[in-house]
Amino acid sequence: MTVPRGRRPALLALLGAGAVIASALTPLGAQAAPATTYYVAPDGKDAGNCSQAKPCTLERAQKTLRKSVKHGDVTVQLADGNYRLTAPLRFDADDSGGDNTVHWTAAPGAHPVITGASAVTGWTKSAAGPGIWEASTPSGLDSRQLYVNGVIAPRAALRLANSDVTPTATGLTIKNPALSYLATLPDQGRIEFESLGDFTNRYSPVQSISPTEITMAQPAWDNNTWGWDTVQRSFLAGPSWYLDNSLSFLTQVGQWYIDPTGGKLYYKPADGVDPNQLDVELPRLQSLISIGGTYDNPVTGLAFEGIQFSGTSWLGPSTDGYADQQNGLFIKGAYDYRPADAFTSCSRGCEMFERARTSWYQEPAAVQVSAASRVSFTGNTFTNLGQSALGIGNDANATATGVGLGASDIDVVGNQFVENSGHGVAVGGVLPDAHHPSDPRMTNSDVLIENNTINRVGVDYKDNSGILSTYVTGARILHNEVSNVPYDGIDTGYGWGINDAGGSNDYVDRGYYNWNTKYTTPTTLKDTQVEGNLVHNTKARFADGGSVYNLSANPGAVVSNNYLFNISGVGLYLDEGSRSMTYQNNVVQGGSFLFTNASSLRNNTSDNLIQNNWYNSGGASTPNAAAHNNQLINNIKISGANWPAGARDVICAAGVAPQYRTSLNANEFGFSGCPTAAPVAPGFAVANTSPVSSYTGQHGGTFGIAAAGADVWGGGGQHDDQFAAIYRPGAVQANTAVSARVVAVNDANTNAKSGVMIRNDITKPGSSPGYAVVAVTARNGVVFEYDANADGYLDTEVRASVDIYRPIWVKLTRSGTSYSASYSYDGRNYTAIGTPVTLASATPTQDGGIFSTSHDVNQSAINQFDSLTFTD
Repeated sequence: MTVPRGRRPALLALLGAGAVIASALTPLGAQAAPATTYYVAPDGKDAGNCSQAKPCTLERAQKTLRKSVKHGDVTVQLADGNYRLTAPLRFDADDSGGDNTVHWTAAPGAHPVITGASAVTGWTKSAAGPGIWEASTPSGLDSRQLYVNGVIAPRAALRLANSDVTPTATGLTIKNPALSYLATLPDQGRIEFESLGDFTNRYSPVQSISPTEITMAQPAWDNNTWGWDTVQRSFLAGPSWYLDNSLSFLTQVGQWYIDPTGGKLYYKPADGVDPNQLDVELPRLQSLISIGGTYDNPVTGLAFEGIQFSGTSWLGPSTDGYADQQNGLFIKGAYDYRPADAFTSCSRGCEMFERARTSWYQEPAAVQVSAASRVSFTGNTFTNLGQSALGIGNDANATATGVGLGASDIDVVGNQFVENSGHGVAVGGVLPDAHHPSDPRMTNSDVLIENNTINRVGVDYKDNSGILSTYVTGARILHNEVSNVPYDGIDTGYGWGINDAGGSNDYVDRGYYNWNTKYTTPTTLKDTQVEGNLVHNTKARFADGGSVYNLSANPGAVVSNNYLFNISGVGLYLDEGSRSMTYQNNVVQGGSFLFTNASSLRNNTSDNLIQNNWYNSGGASTPNAAAHNNQLINNIKISGANWPAGARDVICAAGVAPQYRTSLNANEFGFSGCPTAAPVAPGFAVANTSPVSSYTGQHGGTFGIAAAGADVWGGGGQHDDQFAAIYRPGAVQANTAVSARVVAVNDANTNAKSGVMIRNDITKPGSSPGYAVVAVTARNGVVFEYDANADGYLDTEVRASVDIYRPIWVKLTRSGTSYSASYSYDGRNYTAIGTPVTLASATPTQDGGIFSTSHDVNQSAINQFDSLTFTD
């Protein structure tokens, strides 16, 4: 089967210019070249011996290789193209390499995609509403995700003001009369209420709607209204509420709705965009790969290299709701001991809720590994997956095999996790066998997560961190980059100290141990190593939590040499029960440096050593430090970005190694204190109007720019035009559009700008008119700015409020002397920013390119771009 038109360019743009073709990468500990090779192809036959001349299917290769692997390593080589599964691939002990290894790997230069989705074609304009298109889908097929040009498209949704409705024990009372029309909507049972609190992202299916009441389906509503950070009582700040998934809510560009009964999919592209020219992928499978044996007969010796895993949608929340507890754990089903008045008495915890903690469920991953050892994933891409991408040693209730935990000697190296609905990687379980295994073979141990890029995950289940490692012995989380996440970057541990030896007095007070075991022995959580990671653009949505976070005793754990920047909230967070850990030589830029949650003398956040760290914002909140023996030694607060040599060494060494970097990586060009030499290619010119410092670099189609400049703005008496640019002289004619993807604005100031610039002469700041920019700011949306009075300074602005925790395409289009600006999340569906403006001072030929300004003359960071295009 061939790759659909447009899929390859869209995919490679999404994954970052310079995306590694991972068939050239070698997994850590790789053995000698395999002696036997089998060949598979998307149109391979379910017969034969899988020769190069007559390749077979994936399933056929599984069966055929079993005899050969007894004699040595085996390679299954995947040809280019889409492998569209009709059922998940399952690897059990019969598929093991035993003492040898079975390598499932991309053919040289190939980019094979194993997907559970189907391409949607045959789009026609729909009568459902202005700008809506529709396509036929198989009757009965449902999905919570749709992937358009490699990006997760949002479901049709309606934002509710907190004053619009009031939660009750049975649902929502409608307070805003304008919402009475909801009672007339068809398919009310498909509508969901979504609530975003301070660490939970909850979904509750609707049962029915009257003009004054929304009655919610049970028991999902009961489950979402008891515990902590509930719908009706968020933990810290006010919640955000939405109604999702009705055709009547389909009003915004990029949204979609599916009608399983009618067999129709509805989508609203941007004006002028025909969805028949887009790659629209509708998932059919809830999981993609299951790797699992039994404790007596585990899976061993499998390696996956250079493969893309895509195209799933986890449907559990559509029926059970998603009664989120934290980080992918949820409850479902009815609890006969839930108090009758739990809506009020248990809205912020209660004894019966504590009783329920040992019956939680874990979000199932798209690719699952359990009861397995010596399994590796190297240089793969996990994208467009409707839940956690890769789950290792999760609880049994999150596995297709029904056998959870038991994962050891697992390597996850040099992969990309991009545009996924849940975690990038989730390791470990939370139920009793995870922390106190009834069989020692259940213990999760020796899991390596190294040199991976995790960017824009947790899209639909926003409580999911980038990397989660719960009860694991010897987890090593090294030199990864985690960015653009709504919750935490890297989370270790679980359980709030409840399951540690001796228990937690906080949970004695809450009545937990009246129903559950108080253990006298330690858990399996120990010897965690979190080192050399690069974590930024975290906490996009939630107030609670930390960019690097731990729960429960983690003896022997070391968190060191990590660089955190452009973070929100707490950087290093030692939550309830964190004990016997060392935090050292970390650099925390922005946010708040540290919190040790020992506010209560009754909990066990104790015996931690925090030493020799650097930070430049906020401070350390360490209540009862002496009483809990939490020691802070030689932690240094510096001013601005004046990092001492030791801190710079940490910064420069953080993140993924050079061979794994793409435009998605903030260290693609190094950092301001240690930039890499990357000359700009012929055909481009460089301009620098910064009075202090600047950097410009190029690797193929990836660009980096830093400029310590005050701003590009001349309104209100301000006269600043300080920037650096990479541009093409004279490339803009009377009908030229200049577009680029701003992959990341890494500058610290919230008003820093990176984007596209057009003007008569880019080398003449403060004087050259015909001047317009469209730019992504660090935290304040996308701006269209232009020089209305032709004095060579930008003086007029239109701002679009957008999600800046993601790569964004921006485009300036010239038509004669008329200029228009737009932005896009997928490079095809553009949304206008304001209306076209006339710049009469524009010369027939102008300069055009990309630029950055840090909005701070004292510091700058290297910002990343790709997909720079000039179109006439």
